[in-house]
Amino acid sequence: MISISGVTGDPNTASTWQTTCGTTGTATLAATAVAQAQWNFVGRVAAPTVRVTYGPGAGSNDCSTLAGPGSTFSVNPTVTVYVQQANLPTFFARVFSLITNGTSSNSGVSATATAEVYNPSGSGSLASGMVPVQPRCVKPLIIPNIDPQHPAAGGFVSTAGAINSQGTWESSNGVIGETFTMYADCKPGAVDCLVTDGNILDNPPKYNSAKLPLTYQPNLEYVPALVQNTSGAVPSCSAEGNWTGSNFQQAIAGCDQTTVYACGTPAPAGGTVDLTENPVTPAAITGDTATGVACLTNSTVGPDVLTPATYPFQITAGTGNPLSAQGVTGFITTSNSIATIPIYDTTLPALAGPQPPVTILGFLQVFINQVNPDGSLNVTVMNVSGCSNAAAGNPTVAGTSPVPVRLITPP
Repeated sequence: MISISGVTGDPNTASTWQTTCGTTGTATLAATAVAQAQWNFVGRVAAPTVRVTYGPGAGSNDCSTLAGPGSTFSVNPTVTVYVQQANLPTFFARVFSLITNGTSSNSGVSATATAEVYNPSGSGSLASGMVPVQPRCVKPLIIPNIDPQHPAAGGFVSTAGAINSQGTWESSNGVIGETFTMYADCKPGAVDCLVTDGNILDNPPKYNSAKLPLTYQPNLEYVPALVQNTSGAVPSCSAEGNWTGSNFQQAIAGCDQTTVYACGTPAPAGGTVDLTENPVTPAAITGDTATGVACLTNSTVGPDVLTPATYPFQITAGTGNPLSAQGVTGFITTSNSIATIPIYDTTLPALAGPQPPVTILGFLQVFINQVNPDGSLNVTVMNVSGCSNAAAGNPTVAGTSPVPVRLITPP
């Protein structure tokens, strides 16, 4: 829940994230954690004692200070859960002196676990060096490192992996919560994506008031990525429409668990653009991007809705969400409308050819508000993860989010 809230991209506005971090009086996340812990029985019954704390130490719930003053990377909040079951026989533990001054019954057992939401952005400034990240289920829509709402910022992330415009859009003109439209840098109706500009990767994001409706601005181009294999967990609606169901389209509608987008490494280990794919042909809802996103987000029935300007982010299940059919009302904690998109390094020379390699230096996590018939997507930024153009080594996690969740409890 914290990983999709955007808190790890905003280390300076603590009050904005109090609900997420578990401030006294706002027990939404704490209550959820307690309920989840009690689903796991101890001695065939729910543990009567479950305590949830947020922060660097026992009793702390302030996740705004974890990065420390002067730190160059974002907050990495932790969640600690303590579970105790006091009514368990512990005879053998007493025999082996595992319970100091204990008895053979009713002494109870307890356990503590701590997990961390880790944003690797700017970790190259640490003595240990840059921490790479390699998420899966990434959508094959590669965007340049150009922030359309902050054109002078130098992109979403620096080449060293730091977030350039930290904070929230409403409170500090930051990147978290900003909204813009992504559209394909491909000509509708063309066979492939090569005909628009010759060399796609040297384009700046377009801003053309004569061509685009006002609601499409500001905007940013995307190019299709080369999807290496068929995807898994593809919903049934991916078989609809007047198209062949390409690997590219299936990677949008489902979960592509094989294509690699590795930071700091050119293809084949980094990322590859596929200009033989045209995601907006034909120029109608049957195009690969429009159809795939409509299937992913249930937009033809009723997509999930993001409440604007509210932190932590609040998502309401749409009528097309299976949870709605089960009678779930109110806010939900995850959504198929949340997508992870790779960001390529625009400072490196552009490479020509139908399938040029690119260097990935970060990932953008967005909420898809709307998909349009021309293959454009109106999105809101939920989080940013920078991993530099020099990162190398094994990934920290394989998941759908660019912000890993990892267990950090010592053995």
